[in-house]
Amino acid sequence: MTTYLITGGCGFIGSNFIRRLLSERPDARVVNVDKLTYAGNPENLRDIERDEGYHFVRGDICDGRLVEDLMQDTDYVFNFAAESHVDRSLMAGDDFIRTEVYGTYTLLEAARRSRRLKRFLQVSTDEVYGQVPEGQSSLETDAFRPRSPYSASKVGAEMQCLALLETYGLPVVTARPANNVGPRQHLEKFVPLCTTNALSDEPLPIYGDGRQVRDWLFVEDNCEALDLLLHEGEPGEAYNIGAANQRYNIEVAEAILGLLEKPRSLIRFVEDRAGHDRRYCVNFEKIGAMGWSPRHDFASAIEATVRWYVENRWWWERVRGDGEFREYYDRQYERRLAEARPYSSKE
Repeated sequence: MTTYLITGGCGFIGSNFIRRLLSERPDARVVNVDKLTYAGNPENLRDIERDEGYHFVRGDICDGRLVEDLMQDTDYVFNFAAESHVDRSLMAGDDFIRTEVYGTYTLLEAARRSRRLKRFLQVSTDEVYGQVPEGQSSLETDAFRPRSPYSASKVGAEMQCLALLETYGLPVVTARPANNVGPRQHLEKFVPLCTTNALSDEPLPIYGDGRQVRDWLFVEDNCEALDLLLHEGEPGEAYNIGAANQRYNIEVAEAILGLLEKPRSLIRFVEDRAGHDRRYCVNFEKIGAMGWSPRHDFASAIEATVRWYVENRWWWERVRGDGEFREYYDRQYERRLAEARPYSSKE
């Protein structure tokens, strides 16, 4: 059997990727190590937890002894483990540095001592490039310009990968995906937050004027690209993963409300967050030349995502009712919503 070590596999992208592995590769032995922070949800994999090819280990990637033990029988590593929400990194960035930078270093150190490992795939983000001017798109060779503790921690992780590749020849491939959407994404993120607030007839908080631009990549398309990179990506290379689905945040919120047949009056424009990047856009011709292209356009990606939350209230209502989430939500939005500007038909 081929053994895949998946870190952070109970999270959004990790859980979707594990599902792909088990369905596409019958010989796969998947070992999922997850610390189970607030965003690591075992419910994401509840229906496959008894699969013979799946093994769960609760643990921290900063635990050197644990990681060393797991690495001995591993053929491929996917490092999804991360603190991933920019808003939370502005509240307290230390967890981000610990997990992204030191955690990645711990994995890499164990990986370089393994005689079995074939490839290490580091899952980064398009946010390492910082905000991108209108009319431009980021190339893999562009300089890093992180503007949040989150994106800076991702740069730090990439630098650790580069250092061990250059020093020890570790076969590391780096992926830089755009904003993912899809099933099982934590409610703190933009699309699930807007969707579940709308389903609950609560206001949708939109930062600033809502004209920040993101490229919306369906998670299944991203997982397909990651699988390709693990086996065909060139060690030492980074690959952007985009979808050409650039939209203003306000357009995304309006699309969600349209699908749910909810009024636009639910939209509230709230005080923007500090250092909010105005626009992301990646050039993904490099991975396109390998034969990959996204299967979902913007409309189908958002429709599939919204439909999942409509059909799985049991999942998100449990998260929404958790005290940790409510504490975060109130801290982030209570004052902002009290001072918010309502939506106007002139927007």
